[in-house]
Amino acid sequence: MQANQKDSEENMNQSKTGTPGVARERTQVSQHSLSDVARSRSISKGVTNNLGSGLEAKSVHAWFGSKHVLEDISMTFDTGTVTALIGPSGCGKSTFIRTLNRMHEFIPTAALAGEVLLDNSDIYAPGVDVTKIRLKIGMVFQKPNPFPSMTIKENVLSGIKLAQLKVDNQSELLESCLRRSGLWDEVKDRLDEYGGALSGGQQQRLCIARSLAVNPQVLLMDEPCSALDPGSTLRIEETIRELSESISIVIVTHNMQQAARVSDYTGFFLSDGGPGILVELGTTSDIFSNPKDKRTEDYVTGRFG
Repeated sequence: MQANQKDSEENMNQSKTGTPGVARERTQVSQHSLSDVARSRSISKGVTNNLGSGLEAKSVHAWFGSKHVLEDISMTFDTGTVTALIGPSGCGKSTFIRTLNRMHEFIPTAALAGEVLLDNSDIYAPGVDVTKIRLKIGMVFQKPNPFPSMTIKENVLSGIKLAQLKVDNQSELLESCLRRSGLWDEVKDRLDEYGGALSGGQQQRLCIARSLAVNPQVLLMDEPCSALDPGSTLRIEETIRELSESISIVIVTHNMQQAARVSDYTGFFLSDGGPGILVELGTTSDIFSNPKDKRTEDYVTGRFG
């Protein structure tokens, strides 16, 4: 029922018709639906009024060789909130999220200007331990990537082992991470099975559990539900809402309904042939019901993208 409604609303956003009156009516219905979803979302407990603290990007520019892909992006991410990044493909959303935990530099010819601050310290400053940064700022990718040769238990605890962190009670940590990722009840009797034996949605939640084991301050999620069925997507979204009470979450998504359901704040990215820019940032309710920029309104109502 929910999946059919979601498909219907997305088709409504994307459909084109030769009858202007019908097109305007469909646009109004889709915008109304998204704004209602956004308004009905319970505000995370950690939300403050100034969009500040924790993680902050200041005037970030990014390049691949001579190609300028991001221009002057500044955003802040409160602890205890979810921020969704939306926009058409190719506008730099995934590149931006990778700059937030220094994964951008993995790509040959990649370059960056600006600052990314965690607790007011620049993570790109000389001498900063990249490994420690990635423990504090975790990443969940579009495609689930559990370690295939490890069991479910070993996958969750792998970050602890690699970082050589001491844990008093690994069993308690294991259960805690699997519970927080919404997976414990499904795998508690299968902890010694390989992670690859799980379904796609379960594997994604296993990857979330693995990220949580090292106690991150921020969790970055790059289209974590794009390859999942509606049921698995719902479980991931429930996990996001629960986790947002204690950490900051940044999620890239092409699903407008998902952004409206899970996020407190939304940033709209756009590229008009040049580098990607942040057109507008605001509360999710405002972005979907009363955007300030016409380009934002056109995108969230399905006029392009």
